[in-house]
Amino acid sequence: MDCIYLTGIRGYGYTGFLAEEQVLGQWFEADVKLWLDLSAAASTDAIADTVDYRHVIGLVQNLIKTYSCALVEKLASTIADAILQECDRVTQVQVTLIKPAAPIPDFSGKIHIELTRTKSN
Repeated sequence: MDCIYLTGIRGYGYTGFLAEEQVLGQWFEADVKLWLDLSAAASTDAIADTVDYRHVIGLVQNLIKTYSCALVEKLASTIADAILQECDRVTQVQVTLIKPAAPIPDFSGKIHIELTRTKSN
């Protein structure tokens, strides 16, 4: 199966376990891997035979900005489910959601949540 990778999708959102995170917000970054058959698009050179990247990027950014929950796991799952629902050609999706500045004392690393979802028939 073929794949399309979209990396570095950024958005400012209000997901977080702490109340301040849901009020003040913070930056998130997402990487998305889409599995689909690209043979038709490679042959026809038509966008109708693939996935419009702009749509997927906009969908991810909009969910980061507007969907509020306590856990980044929930936001990542919501993103994956939305992509599978809106992109008919995509059979499987992997979402890596990154929280680059988690408010954890003495921690300067990043939090990465990676999950994979497959379209059910």
